[in-house]
Amino acid sequence: MSEEILINVTTMETRVALIENGLLQEVFIERHNHRGHVGDIFYGKVVRVMPGMEAAFVDIGLDKAAFIHASDIAAIDTDGFEVRDEKPQTIQSLLREGQFVVVQVAKDAISTKGARLTTHLTLPSRNLVYLPRSKHLGISQRLENEEERDRLMAQLKECLEKNGGNKHGGFIIRTAAEGAGAEEFSEDSSYLNRLWAKVEQRITKADKVRQVYGEVPLYMRTVRDLISSQVEKIRVDNQASFTQIKQFLEDFVPEYSTIVENYQGGRPIFDMYSVEGEINKALGRQVKLKSGGDLIIDQTEAMTTIDVNTGAYIGSRNHAETILKTNLEAAAAIARQLRVRNLGGIIILDFIDMQDTEHQRQVQRVLAKALEKDHARTSITDISPLGLIEMTRKRTRESLGQILNTQCVVCAGSGTQKSTETVCYEIFREILRVARTCENDVLLVMASQLVVDRLLDEESNTLAQLQELLAKTVKFEVEPMYTQEQFDVVLSG
Repeated sequence: MSEEILINVTTMETRVALIENGLLQEVFIERHNHRGHVGDIFYGKVVRVMPGMEAAFVDIGLDKAAFIHASDIAAIDTDGFEVRDEKPQTIQSLLREGQFVVVQVAKDAISTKGARLTTHLTLPSRNLVYLPRSKHLGISQRLENEEERDRLMAQLKECLEKNGGNKHGGFIIRTAAEGAGAEEFSEDSSYLNRLWAKVEQRITKADKVRQVYGEVPLYMRTVRDLISSQVEKIRVDNQASFTQIKQFLEDFVPEYSTIVENYQGGRPIFDMYSVEGEINKALGRQVKLKSGGDLIIDQTEAMTTIDVNTGAYIGSRNHAETILKTNLEAAAAIARQLRVRNLGGIIILDFIDMQDTEHQRQVQRVLAKALEKDHARTSITDISPLGLIEMTRKRTRESLGQILNTQCVVCAGSGTQKSTETVCYEIFREILRVARTCENDVLLVMASQLVVDRLLDEESNTLAQLQELLAKTVKFEVEPMYTQEQFDVVLSG
């Protein structure tokens, strides 16, 4: 499997695309006027404690107060380290209104919800994640080779012993550390300890709400987190960003410094590699499958539902095989769509009903295998008696649709609007109401062009009967600024 990372940097935004075997798999977007805050550390102030929710709201200087749950607040001992307490503590015992607290953003503000906070602080580097308030040593679950896991853990412990043990904090070995040597661990741990020392200084000096640590820009973050032996090329279309990435790779992973290049082609980089078109497709509701089937993806506040249909595919053998082939193709497509669209939270997958239990297992295996490539944590259930798979995908930032789209002013996000027929009947009812309360002989209806056209065409008989019944004349005026659902009935003449 070959991968490429494309980085598009402009004065307005930064966009990063991860390409696998020529196909877009993930898109990251950071707009400079309202960039994300996941990973940023703040010196915040508690503005409201809510015992009924075991949570609190904290002012960290953003537009909305951020949210922190009691389970995300660590008890701290006299040495400043987290204490594991089996008995959960109440929010009142952990926080009080007006108290200042050091917190880190775990999830960005999404829709109407503010950012989600935690006091379990972490600082990432290339190979390690530093836990300044913990003595825990861990390793990524994605590293499955037991020999490599043992080697890396032994190497980390040896490195820490040379530097006086982990009395200054804990570490988690990242997936990217596979194959790393002792020198890389030593450099990373030294860098992280120096970084935390600077953050601590800022915390000590803070006397009001402020940010004390900010994550690196998106293009640096994605190179740090996504680079692996599968990445064959990193193409950057901005000279300054290219220089910065090149320097980072030379300092921390010199073996990858030769794969980064400054793209200077005549066409925009996302156009050159067909990413722009894929992004536009990912904003649509329907996804076409090669077999002729399709996926229908609906994202709501509570969850996302994905419906699998055979569509135009009729198969060449029997009905069960047709369904199996469509579901297998859909399973792989769903895993990719979750990454491209960055869909998170609860996700319900409605596969085409399969009677054969072996076919069900095959679909689950393909889905689970495809999800292994996902950088976000996922969890899936077995197929239910109704043919559904329930799954969750960790959500830390807004989905692609939430970043690029806005709610429709006409339908208010419902995706539908009243038909012209329905609006015409509403107008007739309104005419009846107005006619009973006034003595004018002429009424004026102001509505959109489509509604007026229907009133004068399909509904002309009903309109004539209504005028005869009321002994009044109804005139019409097209209002270009009105939506299909808007209208007014006013007195005229």
